[in-house]
Amino acid sequence: MANIAMLGYGVVGSGVAELIFRNKDKFKNELNEELILSKILVRNISKHTNNKNKELLTEDIDDIFKEKVDIIVEAMGGLDPSYEYVKRALNMKKHVVTANKDLIAEYGYELLQIAKKNGVTIHFEASVGGGIPILKSINECLIGNKIKSIKSILNGTTNFILSKMNHNGMNYEEALELAQKLGFAEANPESDVKGYDAARKLSILSTIAYNKRVNWKDINIEGITEIDEYDFKYAKMEKCSIKLMGISKLSDKHIYATVMPVMVKEDSVLGKIEDEYNAILVEGDAVGDVMFSGKGAGMFPTASAVFADIADIIEQKREKCITFSSEKADVDKSWRLKGKWLLRVKTQNRVKIIQGISSSFKSCYILSSTFSENKEEVVAFVNADNEICIDNYIEKVKSKGEACDVKKLLVLH
Repeated sequence: MANIAMLGYGVVGSGVAELIFRNKDKFKNELNEELILSKILVRNISKHTNNKNKELLTEDIDDIFKEKVDIIVEAMGGLDPSYEYVKRALNMKKHVVTANKDLIAEYGYELLQIAKKNGVTIHFEASVGGGIPILKSINECLIGNKIKSIKSILNGTTNFILSKMNHNGMNYEEALELAQKLGFAEANPESDVKGYDAARKLSILSTIAYNKRVNWKDINIEGITEIDEYDFKYAKMEKCSIKLMGISKLSDKHIYATVMPVMVKEDSVLGKIEDEYNAILVEGDAVGDVMFSGKGAGMFPTASAVFADIADIIEQKREKCITFSSEKADVDKSWRLKGKWLLRVKTQNRVKIIQGISSSFKSCYILSSTFSENKEEVVAFVNADNEICIDNYIEKVKSKGEACDVKKLLVLH
């Protein structure tokens, strides 16, 4: 008998409960194991009066720990009170399954150590990529590889918004409003649109891939709130779309890590990922590029990953548990490779800026102001040895008062 208790009964929690009930017979027949969902912690029982599982609900966390529970599923999200509840569960020698990327990005190392000390496990496959089995794949299926890089679309909200801006001609505000109306964006979308959600997921991915702890706060983070319709028009000149990308790359001394909007070729594997879908492109030294894609959020995609973790615990698949290294990574925030960049320079002196771009970059292409009604902007594609060259140029023109503002976008090949 496997006794399961759950913290939280929202979208993910209700999906997990449904999968537990749906698979009870399968587990009984195939594994001779009975799945029992014993208690579900909710904030307010009165909101669940018509729920078919209302007899399982409680508002008292102590009720969860009074039960003879083997596995606790944390589906509350956030850090407070999830962090304290999960610590309590592990210290009481209960296995934990969570989809909480905030929790794992912030306290993953500590919680894994507590679990190890108490002879239990904490599983968190659903914390990155929803239903995409990416963490297990990196940890188990790609174990013979040294992971060299990760390029990823990790946030369904921003990918949906950018898809609508690209294909439907919407501006940012219109696309965000549609995403909220359809349930792809929260009422307060800050964590998504400013890139924090993707950064937390990238930190978890990179920590596992490179066996060094990558703190999400050390990652260079830029969201999509400043992307406009003109960026997409310039991208189309390069046969590109714009995606919010989480990118990390291993070097001899550093791990480069960033979350930022980049231009990607429309016909590339990542360029074809649209709407709320996520995708992770992993480069291994032996296998080359391996692509994982699917729905990154939602009731059943995320619940599917949570349930798979529950099944692993029940089947005692503990021989290759995910661990976080004690060694902290030295995170590099600048793109060190040669590349093409879009520069949009707002200025009162177009001639001087054009001359400056031409002298600063050996290879550049100055665009006319055909697309923009703002004639006080110079737009150019430039080739640079690295991002530092781009940032040095931006700092120079700003410090001299030649530019009011400069936007940059990497063209990723």
